[in-house]
Amino acid sequence: MLILIGFLIGLGLWVVVRCFLMGIYTIDQNERAVKTIFGRAERVPGDKTTLDSPISASLLDEEETRYVYPQVRVIPPGVYFKMPWEEIFKMSIATMTMNMALDLENPSANSGGGLLEAVTKDQLNTGLTGQIRYRVSESNLYAFVFGIKKPMVHVMAYFVSVLRQKIASFEAKPIAGTAVVGISINDLRKNLRDLNDYMDQECVSTQARYGVLFDASLITGIDPPPEVESALAAINTAYNQVSSDISLAHAGADQKIVQSRRAVEIETLKAQAEVEPLRMMALELADLKRQGPNVLSVYLRNVKLGLLGKAQQIYLSMRDGEVRS
Repeated sequence: MLILIGFLIGLGLWVVVRCFLMGIYTIDQNERAVKTIFGRAERVPGDKTTLDSPISASLLDEEETRYVYPQVRVIPPGVYFKMPWEEIFKMSIATMTMNMALDLENPSANSGGGLLEAVTKDQLNTGLTGQIRYRVSESNLYAFVFGIKKPMVHVMAYFVSVLRQKIASFEAKPIAGTAVVGISINDLRKNLRDLNDYMDQECVSTQARYGVLFDASLITGIDPPPEVESALAAINTAYNQVSSDISLAHAGADQKIVQSRRAVEIETLKAQAEVEPLRMMALELADLKRQGPNVLSVYLRNVKLGLLGKAQQIYLSMRDGEVRS
């Protein structure tokens, strides 16, 4: 009898510890959690998928059937209780930083994770350095926790493949009015911001693919191999000289165009100044003619008298052809 009582008491204590004390769990402020019941993740009402979420807008049409995950209920920070047949999967949603050259499956690759190699469009092998900032997406926790065994391995492989493809095809716009195109490494260095913006745009789909959201890609260095550094420097000098000459030629042409335009404006104003008095006189004579048949002849006589008064010597033509002064 005592053995049975002791067994029941021990069973009761085990149930209390297992079901109640061990069932209490907490979620920190920078964490989110997903609950599984008998191994199945708890869904949101309506069994919605990621295709019903705005994050799938970045996927291509053929990718929508491949990356379809159920939307699960996200447990926010707080203190909770779970039953023994329930399991809690916690993950941090804090923004983290990783070297973009790091190979998670082979840490010794890429010079120990310090330098990522890529080939440019003119067949130059260059080294890239930089970091990426990322965080787990609350909108697709199922993909990060259950969909992929090693999500960050897939994310880094996707990022590196997109980056190498862009490096291999990157072309800067030529100088205006010429066909001069710079060296690819120089173009990449001058357009690091555009390259980072391109990577951010292309990696938007990782949220729907792997449940990882990129905050930013920070490519900070693009360096050629040491054996081509001197040759590249000589090419850069020649290229900069050509760019300088072209800029001076453009500046001289622009200045001549401005001067010619100004000369045309000045001559136009002079012509208008000469025409305006004649136009006003014509209007005045037309107005005098409308006032009567004799008004215009009187006006002409008065004008002649004024001119005669200013003249120092006058020549008159007589009928017999004699000229008198």
